[in-house]
Amino acid sequence: MNLNKVQLIGRLTRDPELRTTPSGQTVTTVGIATNRTWNDKAGQKQEKSEFHNIVIWGRLAEIAGQYLTKGQEAYFEGRLETRSYTGKDGVERKTTDIVAENMQMGQRAQGSAGPRPAPMAMGAAAMAPRPTVQQQAPMAEEIPTINLDEEQDEVRLEDVPF
Repeated sequence: MNLNKVQLIGRLTRDPELRTTPSGQTVTTVGIATNRTWNDKAGQKQEKSEFHNIVIWGRLAEIAGQYLTKGQEAYFEGRLETRSYTGKDGVERKTTDIVAENMQMGQRAQGSAGPRPAPMAMGAAAMAPRPTVQQQAPMAEEIPTINLDEEQDEVRLEDVPF
């Protein structure tokens, strides 16, 4: 049996980039940073950050492009996917992305509120009004938020959002 599953909670390192493929598929890319802290042998607090590229497709991509902002906390669940590309210098490179299949929005960065305005784009498809989340699927429950700023040594069962 094989399993390719990733779960990440982190802060967005940039605003989402929403695009449409030539075939009409919506795709959003976003970067997040995850941090790990520990005490070394000398008792000194150490911290290491990892940076991840997230690729989101379809309706979830539209929601991410509209509501996520740089600095916001977010949870992504998906799979690893490696792809090859040729850089501007002509060198073949590989990169590993997380293809998100599920997402939960966390607390926004301080100083930001509300959805982001729709990005300006060229073409007739960009001129069509975008449906809002409320029009597509009204939510009956409040979305749980994740607060990474609260440092705790132990996870409490009542803090788990699912």
